[in-house]
This record gives sequence, C-alpha cells and structure tokens, in this order.
Amino acid sequence: MKYPAPEASLFILNRNNFNKQLKPKSVAVFNANDEQLRSGDQNFIFRQNPDLFYLSGIDQEQTILLLFPDCPNPLYKEVLFLRQTNEHIAVWEGHKYTKEEARKVSGIQQVFWLEEFWNVLQSIIHYADHIYLNTNENDRYVHTVPYRDLRFIQELKERYPLHQYERSALIMRNLRPVKSAVEVELTKKACQITRDAFVRVLKFTKPGVKEYEIEAEIIHEFIRQGATGHAYNPIIASGANANILHYNDNNQICQSGDVILFDFGAEYANYNADMSRSIPVNGRFTKRQKEVYQAVLRVMRAATKLLVAGTIWNEYHEEVGRIMESELIGLGLLDKHAVAKQDSAAPLYKKYFMHGTSHHLGLDVHDFASRYKAFEAGNILTCEPGIYIPEEGLGIRLENNILITANGNIDLMADIPVEAEEIEEIMNA
Repeated sequence: MKYPAPEASLFILNRNNFNKQLKPKSVAVFNANDEQLRSGDQNFIFRQNPDLFYLSGIDQEQTILLLFPDCPNPLYKEVLFLRQTNEHIAVWEGHKYTKEEARKVSGIQQVFWLEEFWNVLQSIIHYADHIYLNTNENDRYVHTVPYRDLRFIQELKERYPLHQYERSALIMRNLRPVKSAVEVELTKKACQITRDAFVRVLKFTKPGVKEYEIEAEIIHEFIRQGATGHAYNPIIASGANANILHYNDNNQICQSGDVILFDFGAEYANYNADMSRSIPVNGRFTKRQKEVYQAVLRVMRAATKLLVAGTIWNEYHEEVGRIMESELIGLGLLDKHAVAKQDSAAPLYKKYFMHGTSHHLGLDVHDFASRYKAFEAGNILTCEPGIYIPEEGLGIRLENNILITANGNIDLMADIPVEAEEIEEIMNA
C-alpha cells in the first residue's frame, strides 16, 4: 500500500453500525474481489471490494470477513480470514498481512488463515437463522461474468439450503453514503492531490502537447504524493474530443485555439476524488469560449446551493435542468419560444447537456447509494454541469466535490482554480 492505513476505529465503527441492522441470529460474510486476468499469466492491479474494505480496512486479495454478533461462542463474533503467505509468495509477490498487522488495521482480534474458513463456518452456522450475503447492487452495473460473490452464494446455498438468506447490500446502501469524519479527511486528501495535479497541468499545457503527455503529468503527481493512482480512466479531451463524454483515447495533439476538457481524480486509501475542468490550450479563452465557460460556472454554483440535506434526487436534477435551460437560451443555443412548447419528458436542453449533474462519491467513484432517498448530512456528491456544442468543436464541463453538512454544504475543491481569469493567470505566469 502507498498510503498509511486509517485508524482501526473507522472500521470498528462501520462494523458496529452494520451489525445493528442485522436480524437476530444472523451471520454476514464478505469476500474480497476476484483477481482479474489481464492476459496470459498477468492480472490487472487488484482493487479491493469496497464493502469488505469499509468493514475491515483490509486491502488484500483472497480475504473473507465473517460477522456473527449473536454467536454463542464469543471467539467467532467477528473473524477475519487471510491468505497465508510463504517463501514463494514473499519472493514473487512481496509482503502480505501478518495476523498481527491485520488485527492492528481492522481492530478484529480473531484472525485465521483462509484455509480454515469452512471449518470455522461449519462450527457456528447452525446456530444462525439468517445468512447475509453481498452482491454488487449498484444500479449502474450489469454483470455478465459470475464474480466471486455470486460463486460463493451458489456454493453456500448448496451446503446450507434451509437457512434464510438476506441481502447485505440493502444495509450497505444506507450506511456507505453517510461519511464519517475520517472518510471525509481521506476524501479531502484525494482532492488535494487532484488539485496539485491540476495546477501542474496548467503550468505544463501549451500548443502542440499531446493529450497523453498531460495524462503522464497527472499520474506523476498522483504517485508522487502516495495516491494509488487514477480514481477512474482519465479524460484529456481537446477540441472536438470534449463532446465525447467518456473519451479515453487521450492520443491527440492539443491545438492552439482549442479548449481541453479534463475529467480526472486521485484515489487515496481507496477513497476517490472526481474533478472536471476546461482550459484553453494556448492559455487564453476566446470570447465565445469564455461565454460558454461562464455559463457552465454559473450553473455549477447554482446547483451547488441546492445540495443540502432533504433535497430529492429527481427534483434536484429537474431544477438544474431549468437553470441550464436559461443559460442555453442566453447563449443562443435554444429558442425561448421552442422551450415554452417543449415536451417536458424530452427537454430541449438535453441536446447540449445530456448527463446528470451529481452522483454520490466515496469508495466507488459512482458510490453505492439510493437515488430515491433524500440527500442527508454526511453525503459527498459531485456537481458537474456541462455544455457540449459539437458544431463549434467545444465542450465545457466543471466539477467539484460537495460535502453536505447539517449547516449547509462544503466544497471540498474550493481551493482548486476554477475562475477563467485565475486559470489564464496560472497558465501565463
């Protein structure tokens, strides 16, 4: 790990909150993510199952967490199972958690090697009525491959067909969006690293530079500061590429007179930042580029004010749509008379602003949360309006990360340059 492990108190608190939501006499089991094949004998870089990390802090493959608060044997109320290392693994893969290290990180005292899981489970499972199991219930995800959780569920039901099976995801969906003070600090760290990478890019960018050279500057700063890496595939979209919402090629030459749309963020201790900025390649916005830029900035600021406890997801996005509608009329992109007659189910602003304004942020970039639950204190949400004009070869998106508190909200990226004049000043210093 590149980051210092968070205090075990974070994971102890998370487990206590989770256990309170279990039915009496319940066992819950969480598995690490699969190690994903890249090619031949090479795996992709491992990324921990966010739910397992949330409850244990263990950032290692082949890990199982077992929780049984009502277990009649107090030794097995919470148990961690780890991959046992050996000389071969140590030589080829490096250090793995010792039992004592895992106790310190997680706050769990009962730590066993993975080979002992089924024996331990067999000794206690018949004293439980309910078994809580985990799957990926993020409504943006559709699986085509039977990942580890699904294979585990099948095996467990074959072994113990008469237990009552429950969904851990229903509990996690309510817990994870409300960030503790430690989680907020980890997110702030990810945002600070992202800020430094952006300032570095402002000083580096000039006509003739390639998009992937800018990407290299970003990852350099991320790794230099102990981030795991990118929170998601970075978007370095110059000119017309900015109208491709998930542009990842990053292989074009940045031309003078164009605007580059950036969408990137650092991952730190498994917590993510998510930032968008748009800058002029030559260090100066044209009059039209600045008009569009200022319109997006006004929408972002107006939308940010709406991110408060009690706000309803759909109502929020509809209100932001009306704000954007007004800006697009002002830019001459929409006709106010046509807007007055539009089909409310297909608003005209969607031609130029086709994505949502906000999503939850945390251990997942699109963090696990209910879109039908009002925003609440402790939520961290993105705010990312954009205007995309293919006929002008121009796309502008601005995005900050907003923490909702009981007394309003806090912009975690308030110190990242966003004013057009400040961006120009840094680029021309």
